[in-house]
Formats: sequence, C-alpha cells, structure tokens
Amino acid sequence: MQKIRIISRNSQLAMWQANHVKEKLISANPGLFVDIIGITTEGDRILDKSLEKIGGKGLFIKELEYQLLHENADIAVHSLKDLPAKLPEEFILAAILEREDPHDAFVSNNYQSIDELPDGAIVGTSSARRSAILRKYYPQLEIKLLRGNLQTRLAKLDNGDYDAIILAVAGLKRLGLAERIKTILPAKIFVPAIGQGVLAVEILASRKNELLSLLKKIEDIDTSRLVGAEREMGRFMNASCNVPIAGYARMENNQLHLSAIIADPDNVSFYTAEITGDPDSYLQIGQECARLLLADGAQEILGKYL
Repeated sequence: MQKIRIISRNSQLAMWQANHVKEKLISANPGLFVDIIGITTEGDRILDKSLEKIGGKGLFIKELEYQLLHENADIAVHSLKDLPAKLPEEFILAAILEREDPHDAFVSNNYQSIDELPDGAIVGTSSARRSAILRKYYPQLEIKLLRGNLQTRLAKLDNGDYDAIILAVAGLKRLGLAERIKTILPAKIFVPAIGQGVLAVEILASRKNELLSLLKKIEDIDTSRLVGAEREMGRFMNASCNVPIAGYARMENNQLHLSAIIADPDNVSFYTAEITGDPDSYLQIGQECARLLLADGAQEILGKYL
C-alpha cells in the first residue's frame, strides 16, 4: 500500500494520538502517505449523562468501526482502554504501541493531594472504576459526573465546579499539560484501567494480509504482552467496558505482575487480586487472575450487567 487513511475522533487528544501513529507509520514505512479523517461520535456529543447510561465506551468505538466496515478508512486509532476485551469478529487489533505512563492523576487548583481534600469535597470523574475506588477508600468525598474532552474537564475545574478531578496521566502528558498534575496516584490503590496509556490500531480482519506487514513495524512487543495479560483477564470474565474493573500488568524482577480489582456499582462488594508469573505465560496469568476474582464473588457483580 502507498496510502493509509486513519479514522479518529475529532478531539484534540484523539487527533494527537492519530498523528502519533501517522508519524510512526511514516518513519517505519518510508514513502507511505498517511491521511487522517476526524469525526465526532455520539459519545462526544452527549455530555450530560454517564457513559454507562448511554451505552458505555462503545459509543466512541462503533462509529469508527462503521467507517472501517464501509471502507471510508483503512485503520482506526483508539485508546486501548476504550476497546472491549473481546472485539466483534469483523475486527482485529493490528498493533499495540509503547505505553505512556498508565497512572491516574490528581488535578486540583487548591489542594496538593487527594488526602488534603476536606470532607464533602467534590471530585469529578466519568470513570466507573475511579468512582468505585473513591467510594471504597475516600467515602467522605462527593463524586460528581465529569464528561467532555480533556480541555472541557479542566475548564470545569477552573470554573469552580469541582474541588478536584481525576484524569489519566497519559492524556495530560501527551497534550503538554503535565504541569496540571498535583499528584500521580499510586497504582496500589488506583489500579489503572485495562490498557490505560496505550494506543491501539484496529483494522478489518478481512484486510489483515494487506495491512499487518505495515502495522506490525510500529508494534511494541513488551507492551503488547503486558496489556495482553490485562485484556485476557477481562475477556475471561466476559466483562464489558461498563463494569468497574481494572487490571495493571508490569515487569518486576523479570516476572510479569498483574494487579486487578472489580467493584460492585451499588457499593456493596470490592474484590482485589494479584498474581505473578513467567512473562511468556501472559495469557494464563490473565486467566488465573480472573479465576481468583470469580472465586471471591465477582460473578455476582458481572451478573448485574447482563
């Protein structure tokens, strides 16, 4: 192929991500022409309701996949944390890029850390995972829905609508906004979302022979293995993007270490699991971590989403 068309959301962060993939592709495939097509998805338009109530993160994904299906684009660039662990059979992940910092960030204009917040302070987030963690460890705080792109969320904080907000470190760094971070939240408590900080390229399965050779040149094998364990955990439990679930894999002493949580949306149950093993067995590690959560009672939580 001499030309590749990337389909992306129109937000500033999504466009940064698409351009990052474009640069990687051109560097790895000299002479390749890459065009970016931006669209506004329904998930970007509806900002007054939680994602869980309007269809979940799939609202960001389905319209991009529609463009692939109708051959209006060749590849779609996503934040991996937005993609379900099990893709529709028409699509495959063609490349996983090197991971940016996967942690959550505490952002506030008046407080230096989450522990400084007074009782009743308003914390903004759109994430079911972050909300569940806040309810578990900081029940004295008030959690308020925060939707919109990164700039919109920061503007709402600056307008005084919130005392603090929780955002992904990766997005802030990518847009040159790292100075807004007051504290990087510890992964031991704020376990990152599955795939957080990672960009992924999705294609039609029917076009893999045509596209994979180009896209595999930009894949980061180490990141692919780590997020493979995280996504396998979610896939094994058949957990949708709406479930308050987290999984974070990293290398420690040449071993793959996977931490996970799953929480009840009604604030009844909160389960954690950790497992370490051979990095080559990353899929088995993901499955075993899922089994630990299910043995503790996660199935009851998952049943609420069926």
